[in-house]
Amino acid sequence: MTHTPDEAADGGVVRAEPWYRQLYVQVLVAIVVGIGLGWRWPDVATSMEPIGTTFVTAMKMLIGPIVFLTIVSGVAGVADLKKVGRTGVKALTYFQLGTIVAMATGLVAINIFRLGDGVHADVSGLDVSGDAGQYIEKGEHQHWWEFLTNLVPNSFFGAFVDGDILQVIFLAVIFGIAIKSVGRTGEPIIASVNRLTAVVFKVLSFVMKAAPLGAFGAMSFAIGKFGLSTLTSLGSLILLFYVTSALFVILVLGAVLAVYVRLNIFQLLRYFKEEFFLILGTSTAEPALPGLMRKLQSMGVEKPTVGLVVPTGYSFNLDGAAIYLSLATLYIAQATDTSLSVGQQLGLLAVMLLTSKGAAGVAGGGFIALTATLTTVGHVPAAGIMLVFGIDKFMSECRALVNFYGNAVATLFVARWENGLDLARARRVLSGQIPEADTDGGEGKVAAAATAKAGAPLAKDEDARPSVAISKPS
Repeated sequence: MTHTPDEAADGGVVRAEPWYRQLYVQVLVAIVVGIGLGWRWPDVATSMEPIGTTFVTAMKMLIGPIVFLTIVSGVAGVADLKKVGRTGVKALTYFQLGTIVAMATGLVAINIFRLGDGVHADVSGLDVSGDAGQYIEKGEHQHWWEFLTNLVPNSFFGAFVDGDILQVIFLAVIFGIAIKSVGRTGEPIIASVNRLTAVVFKVLSFVMKAAPLGAFGAMSFAIGKFGLSTLTSLGSLILLFYVTSALFVILVLGAVLAVYVRLNIFQLLRYFKEEFFLILGTSTAEPALPGLMRKLQSMGVEKPTVGLVVPTGYSFNLDGAAIYLSLATLYIAQATDTSLSVGQQLGLLAVMLLTSKGAAGVAGGGFIALTATLTTVGHVPAAGIMLVFGIDKFMSECRALVNFYGNAVATLFVARWENGLDLARARRVLSGQIPEADTDGGEGKVAAAATAKAGAPLAKDEDARPSVAISKPS
């Protein structure tokens, strides 16, 4: 399938790539091949792990610089610094409300279907050795306030070395405010930051060409190591999580997007199809972060809003993890015959709001947060996480996808709230009237071609906010 070519501003033609050269198609094919290899030749498939981990590592290598440069450029370019603080407060408010709704959705689902009833698990007989044992130990010593004390890095470069996005955000905001405060002295620095951003995004385009290989390696290893048979052991819980997550995205996030932002959730899902398959193949939302930031700017969201909301949301707005946390906690309680009243479940929700933040960005963070929750409340045995440890790999893709789309909607919501969204442009991009951004960051060229073809400025919309100038990374 190919798209109709668009006329360029100079009278030429901007032709879309044929379907077999489009990134999402290549990633999808790689996922299917990886599943086949893992099913037929598991020993060979498990040896593909380095391919997947190397790609994810390469993407993580760029996330810190991209977040830092984007935020610095955005903050330093804002006319009124009060807007930065206002945007941050609004984003955090939305994140907390969204997390509460996501956790409540999981609690309602597991209370309706009660999949843990009848399991009658003996906690004393569960083996808590290996990685799971380490996660339990960390979780038992995890404190809700640690995400605040860990916000300040030991050194400027330490945040980048450790890959701690919250610390990178902290440094970037301070650095951006300082550049803005020194006035004309900081203008050459801002220009250098913008040039360096273009270079980093070009490096990103090189790395993204290996996305099909990364998806193939990750999926081959997952199926080869855990096997499709693992799905049958707790298939009902996996199915409930996927259905609950899908309903949350379509009904809850869709309602937020339709009622307040006035956009269509299904068009948004289609717009981020490349990121969808990338997350599906690698089981993590981190490789899709740069694409999310770039495409939101291409839709008409102000650069400072994207730079602040998206990276912060990757640590604070984890809707998929919130649904999983509430589902898993109640499932463990039911499976271990632990009776919880409505008041105790609401208490669990309050504790999870804090413990889920403490393990953001940490390896095994979901299990650490789960253990910290169970340990803090004390009603449900922490060793019960072994009941869901074996199927976690098959739930990680769904968690990452919900987290991703939750942050996309959150950014659009905050941008609309802050009058920083060109709604007319966003609608035209989502409807396909303006070709979506290509993978190498050349969205400016494509958008200009589409505008030239239209022969007129964007059509006025009674709901649209004033147009904003969008600064492109390249």
